[in-house]
Amino acid sequence: MTRRELDSAGITDPSLRAAYTHCRWLNARHGRTYFLATRLLPVERRSAVHALYGFARWADDIVDDLDGHRTPEERDRLLRRLESDLAHGLRTGGGTEPVVRAVADTADRYGIEPALFADFLVSMRSDLHVTDYPTYADLRAYMHGSAAVIGLQMLPVLGTVVPRAEAAPHAADLGVAFQLTNFLRDVGEDLDRGRVYLPADLLAAHGVDRPLLEWSRRTGRRDPRIRAALIAAEAMTREMYRAAEPGIAMLDPRTRPCIRTAFTLYGGILNAIAHQDYTVVHRRAVVSRGRRAATAAAGVVQIAAARWRARTARGAPRADDAAIPTKGPAR
Repeated sequence: MTRRELDSAGITDPSLRAAYTHCRWLNARHGRTYFLATRLLPVERRSAVHALYGFARWADDIVDDLDGHRTPEERDRLLRRLESDLAHGLRTGGGTEPVVRAVADTADRYGIEPALFADFLVSMRSDLHVTDYPTYADLRAYMHGSAAVIGLQMLPVLGTVVPRAEAAPHAADLGVAFQLTNFLRDVGEDLDRGRVYLPADLLAAHGVDRPLLEWSRRTGRRDPRIRAALIAAEAMTREMYRAAEPGIAMLDPRTRPCIRTAFTLYGGILNAIAHQDYTVVHRRAVVSRGRRAATAAAGVVQIAAARWRARTARGAPRADDAAIPTKGPAR
């Protein structure tokens, strides 16, 4: 499957193929929901999505350092090195890290704005020293770089049937919705890393603060105030999904099933959180394997329907030119 994806994308250089293959491995290993949805994309576009995911994952792993082997100073140095490597890669198509070579090539092919990567790295660097967010406005500023820009990076790869600027706000909202879902799912694990991503003003409105969350995590005991705060955070997240959903119809019909599947799967995490009665301080909520498979199967049906419509349509409007790589095959 990897070879078919690379061949379809016109990626012929052996070192570049190896770089994209590495990104695909990162996606398959760490992004189960994301990777499953990516399999529903047209084959020639999957490598680009793997590259975008692989780069984001690489930076995130530097920041989180789950093994705890690096000091904050070492993580900052590694992140600055990655930032420098990316700037060089975006200018020249090179790069030291495989993820940089792949994402620089993807940015070149699809005309992705370099500023989106710069904004992403700004938010990643803030994770080295920021451990909580006083207000939702503060969190949204962080999520612009950590989540909204991911949706905006994806948009040229997915393609649109409307001007890209019209679809962009919805793409950004979907990135934020996905990240808010992750924040809810990972409350307990983030506490273990010394972080609270749920905004303090939302928590305080229900009588919750960091010490109460840490007490609940440490003792395994529940508190109705925490449950109420998590329900409010869920409602806030679902509002972002509602804001994002109209953008799916603005995408190239061939890529809509992928995003609809991701939309459904991530929304399913919220359902799982509610089904487990908001115990995310103590355990992560997950969507069952059977549910993921059923959702993916529905996506396959949507793809078949889209292909049938494309074969039978007459005079259908052309998708946004951004759906097509702006550059030729890799140098």
